Amino acid sequence: MTENRHSSLNLTNEDVLSMYETMLLARKIDERMWLLNRAGKIPFVISCQGQEAAQVGAAFALNRKEDYVLPYYRDMGVVLAFGMTAKELMLSAFAKAEDPNSGGRQMPGHFGQKKNRIVTGSSPVTTQVPHAVGIALAGRMEKKNLVTFVTFGEGSSNQGDFHEGANFAAVHKLPVIFMCENNKYAISVPYEMQVACDKISDRAIGYGMPGETVDGNDPLEVFRAVKDAADRGRRGEGPTLIEAISYRLTPHSSDDDDRSYREQDEVAEAKKNDPILKFASYLKNLNILTDSIEKEMVERIMQLVNEATEYAEAAPYADPEHALKYVYAE
Repeated sequence: MTENRHSSLNLTNEDVLSMYETMLLARKIDERMWLLNRAGKIPFVISCQGQEAAQVGAAFALNRKEDYVLPYYRDMGVVLAFGMTAKELMLSAFAKAEDPNSGGRQMPGHFGQKKNRIVTGSSPVTTQVPHAVGIALAGRMEKKNLVTFVTFGEGSSNQGDFHEGANFAAVHKLPVIFMCENNKYAISVPYEMQVACDKISDRAIGYGMPGETVDGNDPLEVFRAVKDAADRGRRGEGPTLIEAISYRLTPHSSDDDDRSYREQDEVAEAKKNDPILKFASYLKNLNILTDSIEKEMVERIMQLVNEATEYAEAAPYADPEHALKYVYAE
């Protein structure tokens, strides 16, 4: 008999079904983008596959009407949960004029949408961390009760931006949640070649903040950790470092051949721990996800993905002279 773990987190059956649907939507959009890339229709994919549970579990633990998220390039699950649509993500992939992130200027994965408080990132990794700290400071100065949530890979946790951001947030007790999505590889460099400590969360004590490592394949475990961190932040108790352990099920990007640095047996073994399959199993064992509900959900998602693909492919590109907009004063 499967234990109902979500009720003790004040999550309803509808909540966990919505979490699962968001995870599945992220996966299906991502899979479609790989097909489009291989067909030569879109230039680049940087994948969320294997990390959807951490992303969606975290997003559901935040106040999606008030909090700010500063996602890193894999965070499709986060931005979908915060209100970005499949169509908008596809417009970005096709680099069309209507792309809400950058009007087709930036590569996919540079999420930004003002109305949903998704703060744009830039290509140098980890630059979003000090931005999250600055927004938390601004929120405090304006007497707002918001939390900022920022994500990065374990490779990024070695950058100066992470250390400076973590130190400043801890000294000033700012409501920042730092979540490291540890997928075991910084492009081709395995974890043990990146850091000497056992866990990224071990670094928290050096800044005077709590640190916790959780199973990133379990959205409920990530939800609990992020909810606790958000509550701490709102009480004025400062930042938290969370490390969500997952595994990158795809190459680093569509330009990467991961066969050169990891055994494919390792990837096959990791797929047995696929967070989407695990969460589906949990929901089915509690009879929350039935065959008919699942069938309707998959049909609904695939209709969204198909419509998004068709719309984005047919949408116009920006006019060439538009490239100079926002570069020079007008």
